[in-house]
Amino acid sequence: MREEQTMLRFKQKKIERLDFIIAGAQKAGTSALHYFLEQHPNVTMAHSEEAHLVEHPHRHFFDDEERFSKEVDYDVLHQGIKFKRRSLITGSCTPIYIYWKPAMKRIKAYNPQIKLIILLRNPIDRAFSHWNMQRDRNRDPLDFLEAVAQEKNRIQKALPLQLRRQAYIERGFYFEQIERVFRYFPREQVHVIKFDDFRSDWHKTVTSVFEFLGVDPSVPLKNKEQNLIPYERRLTAEERRSLYEIYRSDISKLEGLLKWDCSDWKPA
Repeated sequence: MREEQTMLRFKQKKIERLDFIIAGAQKAGTSALHYFLEQHPNVTMAHSEEAHLVEHPHRHFFDDEERFSKEVDYDVLHQGIKFKRRSLITGSCTPIYIYWKPAMKRIKAYNPQIKLIILLRNPIDRAFSHWNMQRDRNRDPLDFLEAVAQEKNRIQKALPLQLRRQAYIERGFYFEQIERVFRYFPREQVHVIKFDDFRSDWHKTVTSVFEFLGVDPSVPLKNKEQNLIPYERRLTAEERRSLYEIYRSDISKLEGLLKWDCSDWKPA
């Protein structure tokens, strides 16, 4: 019966709703996880990596304010999906969603049963990696701590929307973001992964994701490094201490919320 349903789904080449979303965080291993999920014969990833759409290739979906200012056409989200022959579930990857404040409410309205996968990286390293990416793309002329100091001004200029490209610090305040996720979704529908665990044992982490999604966790996988951008320089000890003071309270609250030990996020 399951095989017949699978073949019917492949033949129709259409879905009503996505089954899961990798919702964040940016620069926390989402590209690598996407790479592994694409290898599973029962998993179809709806879009190449992030949810860039046929209609507006430079935009996402649930963080598109113009789209949600009127009646929403969800069919746009499902365009261009190339289903695998044995596909059982379909997912997408857009790491801004946990950061973008209206996104979780919109995703809940879209599919209350959807499963969310969230990866969290040491916010200090995440911020530096984010800045490095923007520097590499010639999108930020400021040095790291200068950019950190200017972020509040940049946030003000972005109002009434949230700052996107240069939100190095803001995206790392995970407690509020995860609390918002749990406000809209029960914890059993949310799989939160510590980036450090993913890096140290990618196979164990990916197996846990397959189990969470309800597909065969024993499929063979190949591995490769993803999105390696050479840093112009290393994060200094002073910069790390400075950012830790910014994040200290938030990290402590996150530990309580997720029952995590984040002592490895503290400066040596």
